Amino acid sequence: MIEPQAPAPPGAPPPWGLQGQARLPVRPGIGRFLVLASVFVCAACGLVYELELVALASYLIGDSVTQASVVLSVMVFAMGIGSLAAKRLRPRAAAGFGAVEAALALTGGCSAMALYAVFAWTGDWGGVWAGGPRYLLVAFSLAIGLLIGAEVPLLMELIQRIRRQDPGGAVADLFAADYVGALAGGLAFPFLLLPLFGQLTGALLIGTVNVLAGGALVLGLFRQDLSRRGKWLLLIANLVVLAILATAAVLVDDFERAARHAVYGRDVRVALQTGVQEVVLTGGTHGRPLDLFLDGRLRVSGRDENRYHEALVHPAMNGPHARVLVLGGGDGLAAREVLRHPGVRRVDIVEIDAGVVELARRDPALSALNSHAYDDPRVHVFTSDAFHWLRGDRPTYDVVISDLPDPGITASTKLYAQEFYGLARRVLAPDGRLAVHAGPVSTRPRIFWTVESTLRAADLRTAPYRVGGRDSGFAAGPDRTAGASSAPHDWGFILASTTATGMPPLGLDPHGPSPSTLTQDSLDADARAAWLTRVPGLQPSTLVHPRYAD
Repeated sequence: MIEPQAPAPPGAPPPWGLQGQARLPVRPGIGRFLVLASVFVCAACGLVYELELVALASYLIGDSVTQASVVLSVMVFAMGIGSLAAKRLRPRAAAGFGAVEAALALTGGCSAMALYAVFAWTGDWGGVWAGGPRYLLVAFSLAIGLLIGAEVPLLMELIQRIRRQDPGGAVADLFAADYVGALAGGLAFPFLLLPLFGQLTGALLIGTVNVLAGGALVLGLFRQDLSRRGKWLLLIANLVVLAILATAAVLVDDFERAARHAVYGRDVRVALQTGVQEVVLTGGTHGRPLDLFLDGRLRVSGRDENRYHEALVHPAMNGPHARVLVLGGGDGLAAREVLRHPGVRRVDIVEIDAGVVELARRDPALSALNSHAYDDPRVHVFTSDAFHWLRGDRPTYDVVISDLPDPGITASTKLYAQEFYGLARRVLAPDGRLAVHAGPVSTRPRIFWTVESTLRAADLRTAPYRVGGRDSGFAAGPDRTAGASSAPHDWGFILASTTATGMPPLGLDPHGPSPSTLTQDSLDADARAAWLTRVPGLQPSTLVHPRYAD
């Protein structure tokens, strides 16, 4: 996108038109329109490159706020440097613009595949290269920013060579086309490119549009400004870029499968993109444990999911539990544990992704793992964001299970905010219980105790506890680490209650089923172990001031 330039001082000669008026194959009015149309297209492509880097980096590396800040700040800085560097190209503006667009199309179009390839095949190397994907992200942001910034003086030179105009008017026309193009690119990325083509093919398609627009403008409209040798060089460069992008587009499906196998292993059985996230299932056949990944993060591992779900659900079921609400938990595994208890009359599940629910119903391995919970007539599913759903007029529940993604994920912070827990408190029956998954305790105690502080700020009484036995030797997807020693070894939970007489002691329902991985003695020991990690003085997290950072 074009950055504003400082106006020339009064009386200064116009800096444009170093080569005189261009000889065009069309009338000046049409030529001017074609230049502005090219500005529109190039601005749209440039913004898509930015958004594509932000989206892919957030998916691969995590923490969307940090990735957006890095990409945008580095890119805007580089645009200024590129604009200064392009001053030397103004005497050869047509050739310079054609070369810049060819380089930008190749760099931006291939950036997603290159970033994904480095992550997939080198993301677990560790050592000096542990931050390899981040280094490449900065390098692409810098390169794309430099090339976008170089467009500014070159386009101004070209538009002035068609028809001399005061600089203020020319800048206004250029900015108008640029900003409208940015709007088109910004809307096309989430509503057209991602749903129809995905990140990799979408970036390649935009690169193709970019090189065609730049090449057509220079070779079609300003061909008289180029020498015979310059025309052939630019034509060959554009054809090479188009050939590379076309070849990548043909091979992109094979590349994606190979990269997915490098990330998740060769046992990928289901990979689909829902309207919300990417869902990948591995294993689940021939005795291999099933693993469920959501947006690349390991959400369920058949190796240890029973320890997690028993610890999340069973302590909350110690008391009245006729009506149970599960927030998240589209895999049906929390509902499986709830339905094991006698006296449950209704289970409502609020899951944002209908695709996950459908997979949990239909996939043989996942439905077997959740004991076909969705076939039980007591289970009712609502497809909605949990925060939005709780804001409606809802009945009360004896038990609320918050089976949501880790609070350290940026997109989940609102589901661990004081406002969210205030809404959850509103649907709890008198003396009802709320069970919250609060992330690992041993490796991220500040996040865990921030969740506890936030629950107390919502006027809930709390009982924190943790459960060990997490299979830390297995780490895959974007959450994989350089070694098992740095992976989480436990899960942290908090049981909260509205009771005015204080939180009842942690316990298991004496009339309920016996968990296979949990006893009263182990639960007491887990609660004491959690308290030993307490971080005092933490402030609650709110919507406008999230505090979930290590």
